[in-house]
Amino acid sequence: MRVAGGGELGRGARDGGEGPFGQGVEEAAGARVLPHRPHPCHICLDLYEEAEAEEGPPVRRTAPLLALCLAGTVLTACTAADTTPPAAPAGITAQAGSATSVHVMWQAAAPADAVTNYQVFQAGRLVRELPADKTMVDVTGLTPQTSYAFTVRARDAAGNTSAPSASAQAATPAAKAEDHQAPTAPARTTGRADGPRSATLSWAAASDDTGVTAYDVYQGGVRIHTAGPGESATTLTGLQPDTVYTFTVRARDGADNSSPDGPPVDVTTPPSAGQGPGTAPAEFTATASPGSVTLTWTAPDTGRPTTEYELHVNGRPVTVIQFGAGAAPASGAARVEHRLTVTEPAGTRWTLKLRARLPDGNWGAFSAERNIVLVA
Repeated sequence: MRVAGGGELGRGARDGGEGPFGQGVEEAAGARVLPHRPHPCHICLDLYEEAEAEEGPPVRRTAPLLALCLAGTVLTACTAADTTPPAAPAGITAQAGSATSVHVMWQAAAPADAVTNYQVFQAGRLVRELPADKTMVDVTGLTPQTSYAFTVRARDAAGNTSAPSASAQAATPAAKAEDHQAPTAPARTTGRADGPRSATLSWAAASDDTGVTAYDVYQGGVRIHTAGPGESATTLTGLQPDTVYTFTVRARDGADNSSPDGPPVDVTTPPSAGQGPGTAPAEFTATASPGSVTLTWTAPDTGRPTTEYELHVNGRPVTVIQFGAGAAPASGAARVEHRLTVTEPAGTRWTLKLRARLPDGNWGAFSAERNIVLVA
């Protein structure tokens, strides 16, 4: 049976055999197309059949057998469209990073908003678009000694766009001609966990011949925050419970010259409520010597000796360190030492971290990261 738009039910339905939904329907039995009426579906069919009365001529008995929502030849569900926009991004800040750039940050949307991307606007003009996992961006190509205002909008998979965030303003400093000298590194860095998902970081001021314009916070080699030149502390949010983070701070000047890293600081966030004790190996160290690397750490408190540790080098698992029966370090207080034999050439850079196999068979949280250079 053909319907408007070229759709056709299965052959069984047309010829009186089994239809695509397991019910034979004869075209001659009188399938009819209802007149168009407003409906979320394009076409609705009401199928009925003739039946014989016990006595007398055949009568037509309305017997709805099938209700189909058709759009051309495609079967679709009759569902309401998503027209609810996400909430406007909160916590937007803007900080000049140089004479020609501003660093804009905001808080991630709630998971329920199902945001797929963010749009960054400068004076109402779209300047950057980022995926949902990015909540910061450097807006470049700006003019020195100029004030700028930025807003951010969130967008979901249905194309709904939020209202603009609050406006964040920043002024770029004056440009310094031919400045190639980087600031000094911050001489001191301290940090503490404020809870399972936040930490406070502080640092000593750096110096520069033309003046520091920003401090950049790095974790795992990735910049995660930018603070102003007059700031010496910041609160980091969005962290994970029961996780060891290694933070460093770099100073930056108006010509975008960055200092070396300041001294690293480890911050361990506590487990969430009901999560139990931390599972990361503590006080992890890595020391290079000719032909070997010596690792030391404190075993996590898992309630029993830990016999396996997975070692990662440069972000990839490379080996599992195993301890035999009776040799496994005690839980929670024992200091562990392991020596690796290396064949890589001197000067090779390694970033190392490790995690313990828990009693339930899963891997625990990672230790802090350590950076070393192999020696001959």
